[in-house]
Amino acid sequence: VQLVESGGGLVQAGGSLRLSCTASGFTFDDYAIGWIRQVPGKGREGVSCIDVSDGATYSADSVKGRFTISTDNAKNTVYLQMNSLKPEDTAVYYCAAERLYGGSYGTDCFPREPADVRGQGTQVTVSS
Repeated sequence: VQLVESGGGLVQAGGSLRLSCTASGFTFDDYAIGWIRQVPGKGREGVSCIDVSDGATYSADSVKGRFTISTDNAKNTVYLQMNSLKPEDTAVYYCAAERLYGGSYGTDCFPREPADVRGQGTQVTVSS
């Protein structure tokens, strides 16, 4: 049971990246999936999440209108499309999952800590 992120890299300010979070060993249709970012020496920030059971999503004010979370259930993958990137978006981005056991979190969809599954993270660096 694991989550694997990909798609990070170096991009200039104003550019775009799409991060992928692929689940293996389980299907996430009964899960809440969140993208969280962390800068060394600073706290974690929940960026965007989705309750896959009902499709509800949430994005932090800092990324609203620029980042979009989506799923491809056939590929067991959650995407984070990041547009209009800013230097302050530089961080390690990781995805985390929490099983809902038939319940629903709706837009309050960030997995509760500790998450059931967490990926290793992917570095996003935005140059000015």
